[in-house]
Amino acid sequence: MSNITSQKLSLYSILKLKNDDLKEFICGWGAAVINVTVTFPINKVIFRQILEGVPVSAAVGQISREGIQLLYRGILPPLCQKTLSLSLMFSTYEGCKQRFCLFTKNEVLAKVLAANIAGTVEAVLMPLERVQTLLQDWRYHDKFKNTSHAFRYLLTNYGVSECYRGMVPIIYRNGLSNLMFFTLRDQSKALMGEQDSLVTNFVCGALIGGFTSTVFYPMNVIKIHMQTKIGGSFEKFQVVIRDVYVSRDRSLASFYKGVHMNYMRSFISWGVINASYDFLKSIFFEIV
Repeated sequence: MSNITSQKLSLYSILKLKNDDLKEFICGWGAAVINVTVTFPINKVIFRQILEGVPVSAAVGQISREGIQLLYRGILPPLCQKTLSLSLMFSTYEGCKQRFCLFTKNEVLAKVLAANIAGTVEAVLMPLERVQTLLQDWRYHDKFKNTSHAFRYLLTNYGVSECYRGMVPIIYRNGLSNLMFFTLRDQSKALMGEQDSLVTNFVCGALIGGFTSTVFYPMNVIKIHMQTKIGGSFEKFQVVIRDVYVSRDRSLASFYKGVHMNYMRSFISWGVINASYDFLKSIFFEIV
């Protein structure tokens, strides 16, 4: 009987939320705030390239003609979404990985499970990503005034399900990119050892984030083409891939339209995130 009780206590101690979980959450949130503010204009140019299939000069020209007052239109959803998303990504991954390591005694399996769970949890926040897509699409500039207006329109006319249009590519993207990012990040940490610093963390995060986002860039293309539509049936993942492929002259390279700007944004973004996150961890994890 005492054996069962001790096992229950041990299981409870593993599963319960710890102070470190909150610290991971706060560090992820702080890193995201810095990142979104710096990289939003670049992200907007990439969005236009994906949506219109135009070169970077044309996308920049469109945004320039719209004026500075519209440059940060749509920043509230990614600010909310990214801060919560990165907080959940880091805290859920680290927390799950530690717990699964204790359960399974298999570090590789623990990383795979933790990455996919973190990606699925992040996907809960996708309504913010959905509204950001609509606000950045020039065809809806006159239709939606701001974030709250877009949300009210979707919920009133189509219900909650419309806010989750494009869920499949987001889950694929989140789970796979999390696994690649954290695996490479852990390897870089092991290689750097004592040389771990703000500069090396920036460079490693930039290279890993840029590479990961480039590999899974087509998932964003599919997601955007799903989310720029309002109402009607939800298109299947394979159907959208085929439609985009056909509409872009049956070219696989067209799925990477805008990838150069995306790599630049991701390079800067993940460099800032990785350096900020590790810097904040060095502060918060010293607090007892």
